[in-house]
Amino acid sequence: MKLAIIGTGYVGLVTGACFADVGHQVTCVDNDTQKVALLQAGGIPIYEPGLAELVRKNVAAGRLRFTTSIAEGVAASEIIFIAVPTPPQPDGSVDMSFIEKVAREIAGALTSYKIVVDKSTVPVKTGDKVAETIERYSRSRVDFDVVSNPEFLREGFAVEDLMHPDRIVVGVRSPRPVPAMKAVYAPFQAPIIVTDINSAELIKHASNSFLALKISYINAVSAICEATGANVQQVANGMGLDARIGRRFLNAGLGFGGSCFPKDLSAFIKISEQVGYDFRLLKEVQRINVEQMERFVKKITETLWVLKDKTIGVLGLAFKQNTDDVRSSPAIDLCQRLLGGGARLRVHDPKAMDKARALLPNVTYVDDMNEVAAGCDALVIATEWDEFKQLDLARARDQLSAPILFDGRNLFDPDEMAQLGWIYKSVGR
Repeated sequence: MKLAIIGTGYVGLVTGACFADVGHQVTCVDNDTQKVALLQAGGIPIYEPGLAELVRKNVAAGRLRFTTSIAEGVAASEIIFIAVPTPPQPDGSVDMSFIEKVAREIAGALTSYKIVVDKSTVPVKTGDKVAETIERYSRSRVDFDVVSNPEFLREGFAVEDLMHPDRIVVGVRSPRPVPAMKAVYAPFQAPIIVTDINSAELIKHASNSFLALKISYINAVSAICEATGANVQQVANGMGLDARIGRRFLNAGLGFGGSCFPKDLSAFIKISEQVGYDFRLLKEVQRINVEQMERFVKKITETLWVLKDKTIGVLGLAFKQNTDDVRSSPAIDLCQRLLGGGARLRVHDPKAMDKARALLPNVTYVDDMNEVAAGCDALVIATEWDEFKQLDLARARDQLSAPILFDGRNLFDPDEMAQLGWIYKSVGR
């Protein structure tokens, strides 16, 4: 099928590349001329495992192309996916200006029937607003359908998640676009759930908020484990074997971050307020997330006694492994808190250092993770990169003024670290 993807961020670019890889003809549209030029030249603006190879393969095959023109994308497609940002506003609500602008431009470019799909994470009732906008600004008064098709991609695993999804949600206002949407997703061989459009929009916010709740729950449990001498990993394993609970998202750490969970949680709280429900449970999830970072910083300060003029090595800057995304990263938050206490930082991340420089201009960036500890008073693990499990612990211990490691991601075994002579502080153990 002929598809247009408007927006080439994490969602749009991965979606476009994967759709092309299963045989669709895909036109990706973005208003950033430099990004489009980079993509046309074979470059990739983000790090996502497997994405660069997928883009280059399908550009070479003629199934994937890039343009700055929405009108061109609309003309070349049967189905138009909107995948533009929906950033948070100061009050927690969603900035819908990008969606509204794209809907108006689509309206002006329509000359024949099209299906317009909201791929961005949007508040419930957005589909109605998109339809109303297209009807209002359409010059040709042609027929169209609006569909909600939320994404469930994890950064760092987005290609895998799109190619092998758990489920595909399609929210519609009428049955007419359902066959076409099923044809788009037929190659992915996943369950397709057809709902009304409002339910589809709620599914995304409800899902992400529940996952955030699960993370905050295990982080709260980790505080109880530390107070009682229990081990949060053993507790999580015992819980996770219950099929009703599951083990995923039960890893205690520094709290959740990134571009989705904090934003979607705030948005769902705001949506609930707007319909007259005070979602106090989710407000508590937010509070626990903040407190988890505060507890970890307190652990560092109590161990080192004084942060001022201490040099601390930090491993990890991205909000999670396998991505260069530093938006709302707990690792960046941790670094800023340590800097605020007067510490000096030496930092390393396998992929995110370039993007972190604007947020952390006054730290020392180190290319080799095994050199981060040089001249430091302590070492901190802030992101769960697999590479960090291969850290040369003997070398790091010799480089430090004292063998102190704060592990915010529980990458090492406490007993083994004690045997190696480390002062080892992890989470919930």
